[in-house]
Amino acid sequence: MVESANRIYAIKTTAKQERTVADNIEKVTREQKDIHVVAVMVPEELKGYVLVESPDAIARIEQLVELIPHARAVVQGSTALSEVAHFLVPKKAVTGITEGTIVEIIAGPFKGEKAVVKRVDTGKEEITVELYESMIPIPITVRGDSVRVVERSDEMS
Repeated sequence: MVESANRIYAIKTTAKQERTVADNIEKVTREQKDIHVVAVMVPEELKGYVLVESPDAIARIEQLVELIPHARAVVQGSTALSEVAHFLVPKKAVTGITEGTIVEIIAGPFKGEKAVVKRVDTGKEEITVELYESMIPIPITVRGDSVRVVERSDEMS
């Protein structure tokens, strides 16, 4: 049997069930040897969809979807790896954070505190902030993934 090139299919899922669907795809394909799945991807930016790489035709993927809870349908057509390759590159934690941005600290000893960004170090993926409610402005350096943006500096006018 000559195996054709792999295609990437998008599977529509129930909201916030992408990870569950991906786990179930792995379990079902382990049991169902006639359905071939090479890779499963759950991009953070693509809410409500799971990407599946397979040499099989779309009809086979539709059969797979019927076996999996929270999987709704297969988007018609397939895509090339070049179109989804940007999902494979990790995004910097400090992307979109600039000086003057108001953030909430979501991890560490200052969890729940709001702060103003004073400096961004993209190389180390760290930001230096000053707490909002503190009487004395003390700079605190935290990891970029330890904060959540509350208000961007360009929104403040």
